[in-house]
Amino acid sequence: MAKTLSRIVLGLAIALFAIVGAYAAYVVFTYDRLDDNLPLAVDGPAQTGEDANDPIAVGSALTLASANLGFGAYNRDFDFFMDGGTGSVAASPEVVREDVVGTAEAVRKTGADFALFQEVDVDGTRSHHVDEYALLRKQLPADTAVFCQNYDSAFLAWPLYAPHGANRAGLVTFSAFPIADGTRYQLPISEGFGKFLDLDRCFSLCRIPTDDGRALSLINVHLSAYGADESIMAAQRAKLYEVMVREREAGNYVIAGGDFNHDMIGVSGEVYGNEVQAVESWAKPYDFDGVPAGFTVAAKAKLDEVGIEAFADAATCRDAGRPYDGTNDRWIMDTFIYSDNVTCIDYATVDLDFAYSDHNPVKLTFELGTASS
Repeated sequence: MAKTLSRIVLGLAIALFAIVGAYAAYVVFTYDRLDDNLPLAVDGPAQTGEDANDPIAVGSALTLASANLGFGAYNRDFDFFMDGGTGSVAASPEVVREDVVGTAEAVRKTGADFALFQEVDVDGTRSHHVDEYALLRKQLPADTAVFCQNYDSAFLAWPLYAPHGANRAGLVTFSAFPIADGTRYQLPISEGFGKFLDLDRCFSLCRIPTDDGRALSLINVHLSAYGADESIMAAQRAKLYEVMVREREAGNYVIAGGDFNHDMIGVSGEVYGNEVQAVESWAKPYDFDGVPAGFTVAAKAKLDEVGIEAFADAATCRDAGRPYDGTNDRWIMDTFIYSDNVTCIDYATVDLDFAYSDHNPVKLTFELGTASS
């Protein structure tokens, strides 16, 4: 009897080892990254207005918004397993649609001429296979749009009680003015095991013609959060800056916006009374000293001009280790970095109190053209 039981246990152990080994091989051998410097398709507007082909008028007031959708799952009730919570998949397809549409409506109400979205699922287990890009297109039908893939995972069988699954997602840029071209630039990521937990990090560059013969070079970026050490983060910033500086040297107006996954004012813990200190958190202060000459971080510039009271009302990101109750740690993570031929009129958080995502949208009101143009 004992020998029979031992054989059964051994057989089960061998079977389990074989299953785990086969799954690990599947994850490793299906892993792939898109190449650098890839052209992106430009999707024309679903509805065409009278001014659809006009270039941007230099000197006019314009508005740019940015919002991380949290793949349509991260409303106030959601927590995420990689942040210390238990959630992995959105509650339902209806919740996904409500969250995506809610954020898109808020962005539309800002009167934004341009919009940047991150964590936009087009087909994912975690978002119940809702095409969030299609939902955004319905909310902004008059805009030209560009989708840039930064996630196409194997089926992730963790957590076991609700696997994160297979997901395809990306960055989306919308413009009320015609986009001339789009390019996807690959960002460095960890080459160790951490790469299987990270996205296929990248940023997109869209050039939008202006009436002085130049272009607004609009960059949509989502830097790493998990599994990236400081050397990887520094390499990502260096790659981003390389393209930004090159576009500025070409005479273009440059704005990079999105989710930088850093404390973009450097003192969010002080502003929001965070329990986790910056040195212990993955949301570390941004390297402001490394920003190239001639470029400005909008959030930090507002801090320097107004002080911490400028951010007291609304953060841009909340801790997703537990559902939101107003006491979670919070940060300014979403902002814009703009060149010296762009004039910032205002930078602000769109306070949705994290109703639809773990990120609140942000907006930048600006003009193109200065004395240094």
